[in-house]
Amino acid sequence: MNFSFLKNTLINISLITSIATTNVNFDLSKFDFFKFNTHTEHSLSNKEYSWYYMWNKNSTPDAPKETKNFVFNYDSYYLGDTSKKVLYITFDEGYENGNTGKILDVLKKNKVPAAFFVVKPYIIQNPDLIKRMESEGHLVCNHSSHHPSMASVTDPEKFKKEFTEVEEEYTKLTGKKMPPYFRPPMGRYSEASLAKTKDLGYKTIFWSFAYKDWLVDQQPDPVAAKKRILERTSDGCIVLLHAVSNTNTKILDELLKEWKSQGYEFKSLDDLK
Repeated sequence: MNFSFLKNTLINISLITSIATTNVNFDLSKFDFFKFNTHTEHSLSNKEYSWYYMWNKNSTPDAPKETKNFVFNYDSYYLGDTSKKVLYITFDEGYENGNTGKILDVLKKNKVPAAFFVVKPYIIQNPDLIKRMESEGHLVCNHSSHHPSMASVTDPEKFKKEFTEVEEEYTKLTGKKMPPYFRPPMGRYSEASLAKTKDLGYKTIFWSFAYKDWLVDQQPDPVAAKKRILERTSDGCIVLLHAVSNTNTKILDELLKEWKSQGYEFKSLDDLK
């Protein structure tokens, strides 16, 4: 135990409490000490990990063996309800490549809800798409302001701003509060970053299916992509697709129809337990 830190902590609490009891208008939130739980900043590891899952042909994908002992302690999900034939469709939006409107058309046609994880510049540059996502019943979720590895953002104020700057742009545009779901950029995280994300009121949303679809000049073959996606999605799967992908845009309607023919329903992240 770090006794020096503990001693200083107790002194700070005693001093601030003493001041607060003599001033009813005293705002504890102004003190950095109270912005995150103390365990988050001082005892949890900042070691960076990259999210992955281990696909199993006849069973549920496994979580990373290196981190599954702690990753789910912080409201983190890579699967939904694995007892039912349900899927959760999510898209990452770093920049617009002319596909999101078409994707929204397909989702509307098939009556499928989705979650779009967006960065701050995307909201600023694509206000009409953001408003359409929200008005058509999709979740517009937080993907950070600047797309850093959250494990590398160890300063509490900078960490918090990666969330609040996105929230503020979304609320300014829509008048609504941003849904409390966060996808770590590039899937990079640490135990400390997951804890701080939870402290900010967010659930961390990883995935149980993704593939190399984000390189616009190296797009996968549509036939091969559709085959791979259908083979590797299973009950409760959180599907990650990148909206910049022309291939995903071309095959999305066929995918949704095929999943429905297999008995799948599509759920919102709001349905996660």
